[in-house]
This record gives sequence, structure tokens and C-alpha cells, in this order.
Amino acid sequence: MKLKGIFATLSFPLAVFALNSSTFEVPGPNGANGTAPQAINSRGDITGLSFDGGGVSHGFLLRKGVFSTLDYPGFLHTTPRGINNQGEVVGQIDNRPVNDNTKPTSGFILQEDGKFVKIDYPGATITGLFGINDSDQVVGNYQDGKYASHGFLLENGKFTTIEVPGAVGGTVATGINESGQIVGFYVSATGTHGFLRTTSGVFQTLEIPGAIDSFARAINDHGDIVGQFKDSAGLTHAFVLASGSITIVDAPGAVATFGRGINDRDVVVGNCTDGSGNLRAFITTK
Repeated sequence: MKLKGIFATLSFPLAVFALNSSTFEVPGPNGANGTAPQAINSRGDITGLSFDGGGVSHGFLLRKGVFSTLDYPGFLHTTPRGINNQGEVVGQIDNRPVNDNTKPTSGFILQEDGKFVKIDYPGATITGLFGINDSDQVVGNYQDGKYASHGFLLENGKFTTIEVPGAVGGTVATGINESGQIVGFYVSATGTHGFLRTTSGVFQTLEIPGAIDSFARAINDHGDIVGQFKDSAGLTHAFVLASGSITIVDAPGAVATFGRGINDRDVVVGNCTDGSGNLRAFITTK
């Protein structure tokens, strides 16, 4: 089954807004090569990944100032991508060598009871889960045998494919809120574009003035969207789209900032790269 809908393009005004922010790192050897938060829920729980000295990715959960490791047993790499308000986490797992993106990847759900569940799209070589809402609707993407990417919605054990009209290089669904609004990005003949799929089935391209590429990564229950874009100079900035305008978010000291998650309190998390190439985590509030 495929989700269908009409298509529209939206352009928004830009606003440069100073945000309070702080950085943090996963302690110990699991965080030796950087920390990259991917999602935050309304309780303030943060999940994401960090890299050890050998480049292996480990999942983490930061709750009330305490770090926990989220590593799927039997897999080399664990990459959490999303978390709902019940604390359920979704992401990706694999055993492929570091920097090898051709080997099979599976999705996972970490349930409230602490049990990991492995998820594979039927017939796919690569499956990734990126977002989950409180109704346990999950979005993500899969790659077919030709490595073409397709978005999907997983609900009650049933997969529904999500394809943005006009996409020629693939669709990735990355976030879903409680209303069922879905965000992500797709590749067209002119570049990569963030999108919103409304509850009425309309696909909207999210155009940022001056951007050559854009990625929508998460959406909260107010409809506020976080992501990142690349400007004409090739620099990457995080953004928040709220109330019809876009706020640029640049982490202090960063040469590239990536927006990954936003909760219903408009707290934003993500990762950035500093001038020395170090991967750092940030959390920010308005």
C-alpha cells in the first residue's frame, strides 16, 4: 500500500534568533569520538548515538542527568533515531564494518518493558526507523535491491509506503507527531528538499530561502519542525519552523549545525561540528 496525496510548495521567511544552548558528551570510552543526539521527548529524555575510539556507534539515553547505554545485543552498531513520550525508542542496528554502507541494516523498537524488537521491511536490504509517536505509529525508510530509498509508515504491524510526488532519488520519512503529520526529505532533479505530509494527505515541500539542500528531521505535536539546510556557501545550519517562519540555529563555535529533535516544549537537540572537526552534542531552548 502507498500513501498518496496532492503536492504543494511552501516558502517561509527567515529569522535569525539567538538561542540559549549548552553542549554535553557521553562519558567514558563510548563517547570518545563524539556524541550525536537524535531526539527528545516532552519529559526531557534524550536519545541518540555516540562513537567509541574504533568508530563503533553506541546508543544512549539521557534521563534526568543520567546516561544509560542502549546497545542491541548481538549487533555491532546501535543507532537510536526517535523517542516518544512513553520512552519507547526506535532506530537502526547492523554488524557492518565501520564506514561500509552496503551491508544489511535492520530497524529496531525498544519497548517500554526494555525489550528490543527487530524490524525489517519485507524484501528490503536496509531498514531504518526514525520516528515514533505516542500511538506507536512509526516512520522510517527502506532500500530495495537497487538501493533506491522509500519512506514508510508502520502501524499495527502493517507497512505503508510513502513517496513524495516528483521524487527521483528517494524519500525518507523521519518524524511523526500525534496528529499523524509526517516530515522527512526527498531527492528531486534540483536537490534534496524537506517535506511535510499533512493529515489531509497533502505533501508540502519546505523551501528555505537561499538553501541548496534542506532536510526536515522531526515534528512536535504543535506542528513545529526541526531540521537543517545547506546555504549557497556550503555551510550547514539547523532550523526551526514554527508559526510560519524559520529560525536559524547555529551552535556556538560550530562550523556546521544539524537539528535532529524537538519536543512539545520547543526544546531542540542536535549535533554540530566544531572547527577542529569534533562531533559535539547541543541542546537549546528559546
